[in-house]
Amino acid sequence: MRAWLAYRRMRLLLSAEINRDLARDSGLSEADYDVLSNLTTAPTTAGAADRRRLSELAAHMQWSKSRLSHHITRMEQRGLVRREEVDGDARGSFVVLTAQGRRTIERAAPHHVHSVRRHLIDRLSPEQIRVLGEIGDVVLGPLEGEGEGIPEN
Repeated sequence: MRAWLAYRRMRLLLSAEINRDLARDSGLSEADYDVLSNLTTAPTTAGAADRRRLSELAAHMQWSKSRLSHHITRMEQRGLVRREEVDGDARGSFVVLTAQGRRTIERAAPHHVHSVRRHLIDRLSPEQIRVLGEIGDVVLGPLEGEGEGIPEN
């Protein structure tokens, strides 16, 4: 029970600190950053990079299509992303990273990495980081379907 309660509290406080830093340093919310980072790491789709089908992005982020669609509308208004129709699928759309969205995530990423390091990574020994990665693999494997784990780095 101690481990579970510590994990829950750590997740809550760590997320709050990193999100506070993200908003202060870049003006992005955690959701904005998640969308932008998922677009920059998306596999090339329909011959182009920096895009994902809205339905695929929603599933990957564990969001409903409706929730993501509303969030994408707000991000479109800020010039970070745009929607494009999917040829042959009147109901489908791609979410595409704009040049402004690319610049925004490129400026935000170093600050975000620094925040994660400051609040988590730098507080752990190399052995603790290795163990944390192994724990992540064990827990995420069955949840994500064994092949879609977090890359090692």
